[in-house]
Amino acid sequence: MALKIVKSRGPGKRVAIFVDYKKVLTAKEPYKPLVVALKKRTARNNQGRITTRFRKNPAHRRLYRLVDFSRLDRKDISAKVETIEYDPNRTAFIMLVCYRDGERRYHLAPEGINVGDEIICSESAPIKIGNRLPLKNIPPGTEIYEVELVPQGKGKLIRSAGSAGVIMGCDEKHATIKMPSGEIRKVSKECYATIGRVSNIDHRNIRLGKAGRKIWKGFRPNVRGSAMNPRDHPYGGGEGRAPRGTRKPKTKWGKITGGRKTRRKRNPYSRLIIKRRK
Repeated sequence: MALKIVKSRGPGKRVAIFVDYKKVLTAKEPYKPLVVALKKRTARNNQGRITTRFRKNPAHRRLYRLVDFSRLDRKDISAKVETIEYDPNRTAFIMLVCYRDGERRYHLAPEGINVGDEIICSESAPIKIGNRLPLKNIPPGTEIYEVELVPQGKGKLIRSAGSAGVIMGCDEKHATIKMPSGEIRKVSKECYATIGRVSNIDHRNIRLGKAGRKIWKGFRPNVRGSAMNPRDHPYGGGEGRAPRGTRKPKTKWGKITGGRKTRRKRNPYSRLIIKRRK
């Protein structure tokens, strides 16, 4: 349990719950050769106009860590975990590893990994937390994350904190995976995946405690449509707490939402979905 409940009588902290980073992280500063600066342009287009509502630039400067989601160019080379670090750009923790030839890289850290552990990306890698190997060589029932959608396409599925998929089996061409959302889908069995569950499981239990802390993270206040004027939203207006005033739920611009399918009809990966998420 890596949660920290703040003992404070102040209104912004007496209900706050945070992750206790001192129990988990082993480094305060990132590895500078793998860090780049990011321009602040959240929610705005090239003319500086807001194009996404309820978003803003974070209050604090963020440096982007160059995380390797593939490892295929480091195949069959073992690496040792040097540090487990915080990444402001994602919910999971990352780990700095040093390969046998001296090169250092960032990877997503799995839950239970420790400094000094060895990992490897190989077709014949042992079934061990942090190792990366093709789906065809992973036994059914194993927890996996950072799954490729197409062979050699980098890990794109299952990357958020505490999430894990389960491999259910393989046929001639595909492996069947149960996703964290409950969706069951097929992926080419030549795709690579990492063994384990993504770190920072307690992220879902965080309570920020006050609105200001949410704003520091880059979120602006989200106003209910029913609290607006009629000219500002289809739900606006009315006397007192009026009902919605429209049969179907709509966006601010009058487009129907809520229950309407938004997935592209010609999405090439739709045919690989066996069971939709609930």
